Amino acid sequence: MELLIKILVCFVAGAGAGIGTGFAGMSAAAIVSPLLITFLGIPAYTAVGVGLASDVLASAVSAYTYKKNKNLDIKNGLLMMACVLVFTLVGSWVSSLLPNTVMGNFSVFMTLLLGVKFIVKPVMTTKENMESVPKKTRIIKSVIGGVLIGFICGFVGAGGGMMMLLVLTSFLGYELKTAVGTSVFIMTFTALTGAVSHFSIGEMPDLATLILCMIFTLIWARIAAVIANKAKPKTLNRVTGIVLLSISAVVIAVNYIF
Repeated sequence: MELLIKILVCFVAGAGAGIGTGFAGMSAAAIVSPLLITFLGIPAYTAVGVGLASDVLASAVSAYTYKKNKNLDIKNGLLMMACVLVFTLVGSWVSSLLPNTVMGNFSVFMTLLLGVKFIVKPVMTTKENMESVPKKTRIIKSVIGGVLIGFICGFVGAGGGMMMLLVLTSFLGYELKTAVGTSVFIMTFTALTGAVSHFSIGEMPDLATLILCMIFTLIWARIAAVIANKAKPKTLNRVTGIVLLSISAVVIAVNYIF
């Protein structure tokens, strides 16, 4: 019975995390961590590490799917990624010094806020408009955004993807599909850095839980990414908003009701 519960929790966590990653480029830890903490009793710091580890393959396969559909801006994402990687380590170290209850609330707020934004005010920027942003402006904003995103990602283990999506769409002027594709590309490396950092500073998680979460998240991320790349911009905005609102509702329920 204990194994069955573990498989069920990991499946639900992986499905929610994979859909969120494939559709909206969010961090898997936003949904994986609270479920593992609540239903399997895994310590918060370790649960975040599992979420980040699950994010690695899920983000990689999503990025590959977006790249195939020409919805990935690698060149302009590299500078932001460098800043994100460095400050993910800083954030991860700081979070190890804090109690469990401090971690994670910010990511829930960001997920809820962005869910409402994509439904009420869809991102309808075209690739032509995206490319018209001055290079100097994009570089400055990429550095500032990368520093903030990296720290948040390492600190709470989630929210990095949401912050990245916000920066790419609202500040750098990316159209939604390219923003999500670039976000999951960067998150592949930030999640790997964060996971290694968490497991090095903290303790290694139960191997079965780790593998199950990684597999289920990977499968659902691939499915969601394929669907997202075929969707029309307005439809994708609405679906992304619904996905984010649904995930934030689940996380809030897990944290404050169960």
